[in-house]
Formats: sequence, structure tokens, C-alpha cells
Amino acid sequence: MMENNRPTETEQIRQGHYLFTSESVSEGHPDKVADQISDAILDEFIAQDPQSKVACETLVTTGQVVVAGEVKSNASIDLTGVCRRIIEEIGYNRSELKFDAQACGVLSALHEQSGDINRGVERANAADQGAGDQGMMFGFACDETANLMPLALDLSHALLRELAAIRKEGSTMTYLRPDAKSQVTVEYSAEGRPVRIHTIVISTQHDEFIQPAPGISAEEADKLMLQQIRHDVATILIPRVVAQLPADIQAMFDDSLILHVNPTGKFVIGGPHGDTGLTGRKIVVDTFGGRGAPGR
Repeated sequence: MMENNRPTETEQIRQGHYLFTSESVSEGHPDKVADQISDAILDEFIAQDPQSKVACETLVTTGQVVVAGEVKSNASIDLTGVCRRIIEEIGYNRSELKFDAQACGVLSALHEQSGDINRGVERANAADQGAGDQGMMFGFACDETANLMPLALDLSHALLRELAAIRKEGSTMTYLRPDAKSQVTVEYSAEGRPVRIHTIVISTQHDEFIQPAPGISAEEADKLMLQQIRHDVATILIPRVVAQLPADIQAMFDDSLILHVNPTGKFVIGGPHGDTGLTGRKIVVDTFGGRGAPGR
């Protein structure tokens, strides 16, 4: 179904129809690594002291985690232990990834919350409770999926959840590494209803599992790796995801689906070693699923 990557007649959008694209990032994407560490630190404080006030930012890069922020809490947490546990669960547990749960440095720069901010979030009268900051968000619930999220975003998430499950099973696609992105484009009717899955893009980090050898150049080795990854995405990942979908959404996958896998080439260097990660840069992925991520 998805072995042909050439444009077809059905790629031309019918009159009045339009396309909408959403992206998602995997648990091993550097920005999401930072998000998960910040979330876990907050959870740890709240578990010990439900009245904790925590503003926690995380930066991850090659071999290093930096945690900074402001806290008002009676809890005492093992911050380094929390960071290492999350990184291990994500799958950064080998020194060759240049970001290893047990070997990376962890620098804590948490300090006490400002009294000026605290006056806005703790009032003697609960009815006067304020907020320490403002926030910006967008999006809305819709009836395209059971979880009330847009179909393109829901499928983008599903693809990466299943890719992570395959990686952790370790029986197929054994070359997978934790960092990955997905993008799904859905064709909508003029009435605003999804009618077809138009394009799927999967970019996944991987081991360098085919090496140059006598008779195999570096360029040929890279080509063979990409061919294998694309074949596995088409014949393992996508069928497993489609099998979990309701029948009406399954019917939107047809022979005209355009599939791009690692379109920029091999993706061996990734995660915090390939790109510094920061808390909050993928907020849009977690909400409405618009293209790209906002600055902070």
C-alpha cells in the first residue's frame, strides 16, 4: 500500500477540499526529555507536599542535565535520582548515545520561590486565590476522535507511541533509538470532515546497523539502512497503528497514501546529543497540534 512514494492522481486535492497537518515528537526528543524531567520533579514535590509551588525548567544537552527554577515546599526530593530514572525509562541507557542515564551530569539550580510571586498564589481566603503568571494556549475539542482531539494530531501521537512500544519490545526494528518525530496530513471535505489520510512522515533515530564494507560504500550502506527502515515503517509500524483504529478511520487509509521515512537521510545522531532540549518548546504538540512550536 505504501511502498510507492511517487505522487499519484489522487494526490491532487478535490475541489473545495483542504489539508491540515499536525506533528508529534517522541519521548526521546530532546525537548520532550526536558518536559518529562520537569513533570517528574513536580510530581515528586506534590506527592510529598500537596501544597508545593513549583516552577521547574530543564535543559538537556550532551552528557548534561540542568534543572533550574523556584520552589516553595516542605518536601525533600532526590532530584538527581528522579532525573536519572526518567532518562532510563525513556531509553537513553547507552554511552554511545552520548546521553546516558547513569553517566550524565545533573546540575540543580532550584531555589526558593520569590515572596512577591508567592503573594499572588497563596491567599488566606481561598476565594481570593490568584495566579503567579499568565499563560497562552489555543485549541478546542472536536468530534473527530474519541479523545476529542483533531485526527491528524491523534494519529501523530499514536504513531510515536507505537514506535516506542516496538523499540522497547526489542523483537523487531531492533535498530531504533529513542528520538523521533511524526507528521500526519489529513484531507478534509469542503464541509470540514476528514475523508482521507493524505501523507505520513516518520523520522526516527536509529543505530548505524549497516556499515561500509568491501563492496559496500558508505553511501550504499546509508541507502540500505534507509530502505530497511522505510520497509519496516510501512509493514510493521503503520499496520499496527491502523489495527487499533475505529473502522471509519481505518477506511481513510488507502493506496494513495504518501509515506516519507527519514526524508533527510540517516538519523544516527539524535536526542540531547544532537540537539539541546528545553522545557516547554513542544507545548503546541501536547495541545492542538499545529505545525511547529512557539518560542517561549
